[in-house]
Amino acid sequence: LFQTNLKVLTWAGILYCLIWNGCAQQGGSDCIKANAKSCGECIQAGPNCGWCKKIDFLQEGEPTSARCDDLAALKSKGCPVEDIENPRGDKRVLEDKEVTNRKIGAAEKLDPEDITQIQPQKLVLKLRVGEPQTFSLKFKRAEDYPIDLYYLMDLSYSMKDDLENVKSLGTALMLEMEKITSDFRIGFGSFVEKTVMPYISTTPAKLRNPCTGDQNCTSPFSYKNVLSLTSEGNKFNELVGKQHISGNLDSPEGGFDAIMQVAVCGDQIGWRNVTRLLVFSTDAGFHFAGDGKLGGIVLPNDGKCHLENNMYTMSHYYDYPSIAHLVQKLSENNIQTIFAVTEEFQAVYKELKNLIPKSAVGTLSSNSSNVIQLIIDAYNSLSSEVILENTKLPKGVTISYKSFCKNGVNDTQEDGRKCSNISIGDEVRFEINVTANECPKKGQNETIKIKPLGFTEEVEINLQFICECQCQSEGEPNSPACHEGNGTFECGACRCNEGRIGRLCECSTDEVNSEDMDAYCRRENSTEICSNNGECICGQCVCKKRENTNEVYSGKYCECDNFNCDRSNGLICGGNGICKCRVCECFPNFTGSACDCSLDTFPCIASNGQICNGRGTCECGTCNCTDPKFQGPTCEMCQTCLGVCTEHKDCVQCRAFDKGEKKETCSQECMHFNMTRVESRDNLPQPVQPNPLSHCKEKDVDDCWFYFTYSVNANGEAHVHVVETPDCPSGPDIIPIVAGVVAGIVLIGLALLLIWKLLMIIHDRREFAKFEKEKMNAKWDTQENPIYKSPINNFKNPNYGRK
Repeated sequence: LFQTNLKVLTWAGILYCLIWNGCAQQGGSDCIKANAKSCGECIQAGPNCGWCKKIDFLQEGEPTSARCDDLAALKSKGCPVEDIENPRGDKRVLEDKEVTNRKIGAAEKLDPEDITQIQPQKLVLKLRVGEPQTFSLKFKRAEDYPIDLYYLMDLSYSMKDDLENVKSLGTALMLEMEKITSDFRIGFGSFVEKTVMPYISTTPAKLRNPCTGDQNCTSPFSYKNVLSLTSEGNKFNELVGKQHISGNLDSPEGGFDAIMQVAVCGDQIGWRNVTRLLVFSTDAGFHFAGDGKLGGIVLPNDGKCHLENNMYTMSHYYDYPSIAHLVQKLSENNIQTIFAVTEEFQAVYKELKNLIPKSAVGTLSSNSSNVIQLIIDAYNSLSSEVILENTKLPKGVTISYKSFCKNGVNDTQEDGRKCSNISIGDEVRFEINVTANECPKKGQNETIKIKPLGFTEEVEINLQFICECQCQSEGEPNSPACHEGNGTFECGACRCNEGRIGRLCECSTDEVNSEDMDAYCRRENSTEICSNNGECICGQCVCKKRENTNEVYSGKYCECDNFNCDRSNGLICGGNGICKCRVCECFPNFTGSACDCSLDTFPCIASNGQICNGRGTCECGTCNCTDPKFQGPTCEMCQTCLGVCTEHKDCVQCRAFDKGEKKETCSQECMHFNMTRVESRDNLPQPVQPNPLSHCKEKDVDDCWFYFTYSVNANGEAHVHVVETPDCPSGPDIIPIVAGVVAGIVLIGLALLLIWKLLMIIHDRREFAKFEKEKMNAKWDTQENPIYKSPINNFKNPNYGRK
């Protein structure tokens, strides 16, 4: 059993080595195909590529690019580990403040800058091409986090009844928001429409009062900042109470102009670096980029602040912003938008919500009476979801996210950027993977930022690219090792100056095609340059590369290769050696021109422990049977031989019981085994012993069964265990047999008589029943027979009875 396991492990090890070596060579093919002329080019070819800086590493004819290969391949070619350049990327955290743990109502009063919801805050990633760097980002919603809320309201005439309810919004909303945060500020702004035709009427009377009848309306305007963000709810009520409704001509409003100004005019609005909420309240649709052409406005919105005395002054000059422009500005300024719109326009604003990240839509009642609950619900909806976004990535850099949210919910791809259903105090984690697929042209560092949408905090990541090896900085310019200073000696090789070529920069580009140099590239008595397997450069052969990068030409004249050796089973050198210059160098325990002859005798060991069962010789791991009767892989098969039991039956019989065919010659023919007598079959050896064992049951000349076992130990010694008492059958008992036969005959006769009697009774009864039936059918009714005439005549005396 041990030998069998050893055999399995041996072959498994050989197979693993072949597969691993094949994989290493396959992986190294990308490194070789890169045709790297320097260490920097090599490490950019792939994360598994290394550069051997050992000076005498290259064989004759090999180009400098052969120094670049898979790490395992370089080691197998004899490059010491300390001479392999293989810089690796890493990550380093520069700022790692823990997320804030604080309860609402705590005595501690923190500034917004002192509250941390995202960790880490700053780190450095060193990136090597193709090698990803991964780090974890932790996010935790801080309790009692400050909130700035700006209420932007449509003051067109249709919102007249809504304004009455909004006038008391300040103090009422303050009371509700105290349940969420102790630091809440509120502001107010209003909008109507661009002050040009055809959006409003430009007649003097309509400019003073755009409303009809006796309605007193204020002059139309585009956007007005009524109240910058303040913590005084009463002041909100006071200023909003002084507002008046205005009017315009068309149905859509100029709300996008107002949203743009609220987003970019941070100083005038008073935004802090806290949670920023913009409530956009309207009962109408909106104009967007391109609609300004109706009023002769064609200049695109510039996305800058144009507030003077809290009024937007450039509405007549710049077109409405586009939705994409709004998305950009809202995201840059970390503003979360709540669209409080009437039921009629729900569908329109829900489509808009899908285009604006971190936005929500609520249904506004006809008079805005539910606006406070709408704001609370929308805020809870927005704050329960965290979505990560990153700034523009440098060319060739990719980023991927994996989220680890509540209740074991994990996601990748685009869904890996977000987690939903987050409550205050919940902590979620993201795994972020950054990979550089190429080096920047100038190799300069880059900075990217990752932040949760709607939050001001962010992670700053400095990207440093590994584009050169350390040994390149240690290079020697104009080195004497590079043919009188015609190149820089770095990383074990020469990097030639401009106009110089050759492994040692020994030639100028003008000398490349010189016929005199070609003579140095021909073998003796040969006209072939570099054996037709390479190019002659500066009097030296540089062997060409084959399509299969694992196949290599080498030698001074490129006369050698590693793929034209003898093959076995379709493999070069049978997979048991290395092809060097068209000759196989076999691994230990293998020999032959194709390394197809194994010196291991393990496959030749027979079941009795002998090599080839003692009837042959082991050659190349296969038995060559010398006894013609025996065949098989271990010379154990014999078509004309008797079985073990039959073969030794006569000898065991004569030695154990002194009888049988070999009784007279027992001492001469049957002394080749040792014999032990046992009392019963239970005392015979069992198959669990280590030596091969056969259990036998044979019949002797007296028809008695005798039992024995035959085994051979590792030394080839045979041993027989035999039961000392044969199992002989006893003779038959005559009297019971005769009595039984007689009794059987009598009983069978009686049974036949009974059966015959029973059949006769049944037959008679059937015949009698048939007779009775026919008898009944034979009766005649005499009273009804028409030919019957009675023989009796009756005569009456006429005088009988007279007196």
